Amino acid sequence: MLNCLVAPIMTEKSSQVLEKGVYVFRVAPGATKGQVKKSVEDLFSVKVDKVNILTRVGKKRFFKRRAGHTSASRRAYIRLKEGTINLEGGF
Repeated sequence: MLNCLVAPIMTEKSSQVLEKGVYVFRVAPGATKGQVKKSVEDLFSVKVDKVNILTRVGKKRFFKRRAGHTSASRRAYIRLKEGTINLEGGF
């Protein structure tokens, strides 16, 4: 269950929502909201208020007569009730 969190996402958009108290993580393809909530609470010792999961579908790409696609990914936007998460040292 703790392996549903893959990595924190540190982009310009994630730093903008971080100011509002929302943390962004890349999660495993089969992870549910309940599993993500439990993982964050156990790993960082915080209380989670809300979890939203966004699925980004891979796009088809064509390059010199060869077809392919980019990989799909899932992100979890996590709002905390109390506490903070220190992402500087990794997890």
